[in-house]
Amino acid sequence: MDRLKDKVVIVTGSTSGIGIGIAKLCAAEAAQVVITGRNVERGQKVVNEIEAAGGKAWFHAFDLTSTESMHALIADTAEKFGHIDALVNNAAGMGLKDGRVDELTLEEFNAVVTTDLGGTFNMIKEVLPYLLKNEKGGSIVNIGSMASAGGDLGTIAYACAKSGVDKLTEYVACMYGPKNIRCNCVRPGLIVTPQNEGRIPDALKTIFLSNILGTRYGAPEDIGHLCVYLVSDESDYMNGQVLTCDGGLNSHTPTVAQFRTMAGRTW
Repeated sequence: MDRLKDKVVIVTGSTSGIGIGIAKLCAAEAAQVVITGRNVERGQKVVNEIEAAGGKAWFHAFDLTSTESMHALIADTAEKFGHIDALVNNAAGMGLKDGRVDELTLEEFNAVVTTDLGGTFNMIKEVLPYLLKNEKGGSIVNIGSMASAGGDLGTIAYACAKSGVDKLTEYVACMYGPKNIRCNCVRPGLIVTPQNEGRIPDALKTIFLSNILGTRYGAPEDIGHLCVYLVSDESDYMNGQVLTCDGGLNSHTPTVAQFRTMAGRTW
């Protein structure tokens, strides 16, 4: 359980949901994990839980909409630990209006893109100088979304922002790979967390579960395990990849669930 021993790993948005799963698994592999978020009480709770399990963690307040907050997070982490080895860009804007083209103003669309894509870009920009100082470079893991895997009926701004994260990942890998900086992206499927379970309609759960090539929804730990691998030296030859972790949801034609109901194979 020491795959990340001596590594300092920042996980943004790690006071809830997927972020907690990523942070706890990194800590379980002996990383010093920096927990971030806007809610100090929730952040300290995650730190306490990690420490109670024998791990090491430290909380730093963080706001994805504030350039100053991003700079402070990176600078303070480097000052406290002397180095930074990995950044997991998990935080995303919450509570921003999204929907169909006819429902959004350009300002509302831009607000989502600026937060979710621009924030990811700026976090990478802030951490790069510190990763470049390391003899072995470092790892950046962007958390994308299956929303960028195909079209849907709503949340167009979020989908466009996450599609941009996919491409940003590839460009960062191309630009800084020769400096031993790896940048990969994980696109989660439907991940059910204690925070969102009550807000997901049963009808939506049924649709997703009928199309998942398994018997369960995703959990934060499913994304966490993949992030641990991408942060670790085991993935030294993985760079510029966009990896979908969705139980096979996006790997088949849209008729699979219907053909199962019909006990058929094709038309």
